[in-house]
Amino acid sequence: MRSFAILPAAGLGTRMGQPKLLLPWFGGTVIEVVLRTWLASRVDRVIVVVRPGDEELKELCRGERVEVVVPASAPPEMKHSVAAGLDHVATAHQPAERDVWLLAPADMPRFSSSTIDLLLAAHQPLDPAILVPCFAGRRGHPVLFPWALAAEVSRLPADAGIKWLLDQHGWRPLDCPDPDVLEDLDTPEDYQRLRPPSA
Repeated sequence: MRSFAILPAAGLGTRMGQPKLLLPWFGGTVIEVVLRTWLASRVDRVIVVVRPGDEELKELCRGERVEVVVPASAPPEMKHSVAAGLDHVATAHQPAERDVWLLAPADMPRFSSSTIDLLLAAHQPLDPAILVPCFAGRRGHPVLFPWALAAEVSRLPADAGIKWLLDQHGWRPLDCPDPDVLEDLDTPEDYQRLRPPSA
């Protein structure tokens, strides 16, 4: 089984008021710490989707096991970024049915690599399912999808997001001890609340 992380990083971050993935975080920028977490896990490849022209972010994402995807035009919604990342995986790596892809926003610098490994260990190739880490009964990220569902992303209804896949196919909760599976950085208040003291 191979695993591919999809990190949509092509948003404008309008609620933050500045490029949130470039904000300082303990040990680097937000995106560098996020990638460090993914690369400390058992995931095979990390695919980061960035906007055309976002050269600073693109440079920060280079590294072993990390692949940067730059669509021809800026993805209008997150689902279009996800589709671009999955198309790249399909072309570059020819995944098998037993493989998986994992999805999380690129602005989650606090969750642990052990959560990723917990999801990968819970995947059953003979009985594949969407797996969602849950803390205190709330759904979090990353979400693990069987590779067979990748093709459906580009065919989502116009008014639907990735959650549509969970609604259509069902999902299995995976109890997780880490509350940070619920936390991402959408606003300046989130950044002030969640960042380490030395960030």
